Amino acid sequence: MEANESDFLVIDYVSKNLVKNIDVSGLEVFSPAERMEKINRVLREIVEKDRIMISESEIEGIVKEIYEDTFEFGPISFLISDDKVTEIMINNFNDIYIEEEGVIDKSEVKFRNNGHIKNLVEKILSPLGLRVDESSPMVDARLSDGSRINVVLSPISLNDIVVTIRKFKKTLMNIDDLIEIGTLNKEIANFIKVCVQSKINTIIIGATATGKTTFLNVISNFIPQDERIITIEDTLELNLKLPHVVKLESRPPNLEGKGQITIRDLVRNSLRMRPDRIIVGETRGEEAVDVLQAMNTGHSGSMSTVHANSPDDLISRLETMLLMAGLNLNPSSARRMIASSIDMVIHLGRLQNGQRLLARVSEIINTSESIGSNTIIEVKDIFSFQNENLGEGSNYKTGKCETDRYKKDNSYYKQGEGCLKFTGYIPVFIKKIRDRGLEFDFKC
Repeated sequence: MEANESDFLVIDYVSKNLVKNIDVSGLEVFSPAERMEKINRVLREIVEKDRIMISESEIEGIVKEIYEDTFEFGPISFLISDDKVTEIMINNFNDIYIEEEGVIDKSEVKFRNNGHIKNLVEKILSPLGLRVDESSPMVDARLSDGSRINVVLSPISLNDIVVTIRKFKKTLMNIDDLIEIGTLNKEIANFIKVCVQSKINTIIIGATATGKTTFLNVISNFIPQDERIITIEDTLELNLKLPHVVKLESRPPNLEGKGQITIRDLVRNSLRMRPDRIIVGETRGEEAVDVLQAMNTGHSGSMSTVHANSPDDLISRLETMLLMAGLNLNPSSARRMIASSIDMVIHLGRLQNGQRLLARVSEIINTSESIGSNTIIEVKDIFSFQNENLGEGSNYKTGKCETDRYKKDNSYYKQGEGCLKFTGYIPVFIKKIRDRGLEFDFKC
């Protein structure tokens, strides 16, 4: 039942009196049921003493509201506990959106006012030693369950306060889950597995919310059990099911503007930690030069994600990152570094219905050609998504196209509204795979 303004006034009044009559912080040692019982008892004493006209159902609702505000996440508590909700976007106290199974919808949930949101944010950030105010109007933090919270205040935002919570998935996906939901098919999964085991340097790209980090986590578990892995992230999200993993997390500056530890600092330090592979959650700045150098100097099989809309866009973005790194690189030498470091690019996309899918698997090669002083890099697609009209009869579960048009061609696979197809191009890095005693049978 949605609370009205008079209910909010009662909640505010009772909350203030509760603070006077009960040590709320002292309730931390009790179980949730015991906390609810104590809040309920004191609330009823206040109602009786002050002769507040209120019904039994309203008392139960206020107890629940006060409990959620004090010990949980206020009005969005049930959204936090709903595993189907992956993102919560608070644009205003009465303007809240959620992402559920890849689709964004407006929620009916409301806060009392923007001050109510700020109280929640302060309660979340204070134990983390963080604050958000006019002097520091942006903050990004990790919650105890691994979820991420981002807060932006006015005047950075035209809205008074904007809060975005990306929830941590309690049930981690594996490659079979991705196959089942149509992100990729078994053949491509086997190819990627062989590539990871063969230490092929890999970059995963895609737009926002295409599942880059999830995909990176899934394929990282193809790494052999006897390797030492260093993971580097701004906010810890990767959860590799491997025995020898060291997790490093960057650190923002403190309230005095000191003590910052960047991704680049961590990448450089990780090289002294004897890693077999380095996995960087996201490369988006000058740390790109250290990531690529690590890939090219004894740490083969390293992986990262980059926000890019295509492999060509990836090259442009990495080139810009390298030129900003302060090493006096020119564009041609930057492109040579990119081509010599990265073997495979996995491009993730998203359909209009919210389904996430693997759009392309490509190789980046230096053509050994140049125009003037410019090195030319070429992108070669190994597998690519073909968005074609398959008609009725296609089988979503198996992924194999069963229409008359395609049933003789087993290289086509159904994915949402199209097919993932082997292009006929055999990558140059197949030699690295064969050198490790592995093989993959490309089906033309």
